[in-house]
Amino acid sequence: MGSVQKRTQAGTTSWLARWRDPTGRQRKRSFPRRIDAERFLSTVSADLVQGNYIDPSDPTLFRDYAEQWRAAQVHRPTTRAHVETNLRRHAYPTFGDRRLSAIRPGEVQAWVAGLTQVLSPATVQVNHGLVAAVFKAAMRDRLVGSSPCEGTKLPKKLPREVVPLTVGMVDALATGVPPRYRALVVLAAGTGLRQGECFGVVDDRLDLTARTLRVDQQLILLPRRPPFLAPPKTPASHRTVPLPQVVVDALAAHTERFPVHHPDRLVFTDEDGRALRRTAFSREIWRPTVRAVGARRGTGFHELRHFYASLLIRHGESVKTVQRRLGHATAAETLDTYAHLWPDSDDRTREAIDSVLGAAESPGTDGYEA
Repeated sequence: MGSVQKRTQAGTTSWLARWRDPTGRQRKRSFPRRIDAERFLSTVSADLVQGNYIDPSDPTLFRDYAEQWRAAQVHRPTTRAHVETNLRRHAYPTFGDRRLSAIRPGEVQAWVAGLTQVLSPATVQVNHGLVAAVFKAAMRDRLVGSSPCEGTKLPKKLPREVVPLTVGMVDALATGVPPRYRALVVLAAGTGLRQGECFGVVDDRLDLTARTLRVDQQLILLPRRPPFLAPPKTPASHRTVPLPQVVVDALAAHTERFPVHHPDRLVFTDEDGRALRRTAFSREIWRPTVRAVGARRGTGFHELRHFYASLLIRHGESVKTVQRRLGHATAAETLDTYAHLWPDSDDRTREAIDSVLGAAESPGTDGYEA
C-alpha cells in the first residue's frame, strides 16, 4: 500500500515514504531515517484500511475552518456575536493563518499563558473552549488526528461569593437615578429580571391587576444594528413572575408619567423614546448613580438580581422556587451562585456536631450513648 525509497541529494541521504490517498492521488513525505519512514507508512497504511486516514499535509487554515464551524452552529444572536468577537480578537491573531494540522499542543499552551496576562481566568477558559471546539469538529471531519487543546493547563477561576446589596443601598440607587429609570431599578430589585429582560418589558406582558409579568423575550443589542426583541436566555427563562405591590405601584406611576409610545410597546425607553442600549445606560445613568450614592466599586445592574435572590432565600424560599423565579436552567446553577446565602447553615453545622460531641464530653459520660 506504499513504498519507502532511498534518496541522495548533495551528499545527503533521506528516505521517501510514498502512498496513495483515498482519492487515488499519490502522496509522499521525506524522513531522515528509514525506520521513521517505515513507521509512518505503517501508520498511514493502517489508517487507510480502517477508514481513519487523515491527510498530513491538508492546507486548511484555522481561520477558514473556524469560520465554517461558526456559521454552522445553532446559537442565539448574542452567543453568535460573542463567539465571533472572541475568535477574532484572541484566537485569529495567533492561529488564524496557520494550518490546522500544524498547530501543536505547546503552542496552544503558550497562547493560553499569554492570554492569562491580560484576561481573567474565566475569559481565558471561554477562549480555550472555543478553540477546542473548533479542533473537535476538525477531528470529526478528519482534518486532524488529534486536538492540540488536549491536556492544556488552564488558569483556575477564583471562587467569588455574591455579597448582596443592602436594602438601603438599593433604595439609594432607585432614588438616585433620573425619574425616568426609577421604576426600572425597582422592577429589577423586586423581580430579579436580567437587564435585557427588564429593557425588553412590553406593556401587553404586564398585568398590574393580577400583579404578574410574563417573561418571554429580552432586548438584544448587537454590533452594527439597532436593539431588537428576541427570546430570553434559555427555555427555563420563559416564566411568569409575581409582582410585589411596590413594583406594581412603581410601574403604574411610570406608565402614567411616561406613556408607552415605542413601536414595540417597550415600557422603558431613553429620553428620546428609543430602546435602551446597555452601554449608553451604563455610561450615562448607572455608573454615575453608583458613584453618587457611594455603592461599592464595580456594582453592576446585575447586583439587583442578586439582591432579589437574597431576599427570597432570607424569607425561606426553597432552591426550586428561587430557580424558577430567576429563570435558571437548573437548581445546580442556583446553588452554585447562592448556596452560601441560605440562612443558618453554619449554625446548623455547629449544632449537629455539638449535639453529638458535646454530649460525649459532658461530665459523667464515657462517650456516646448505646
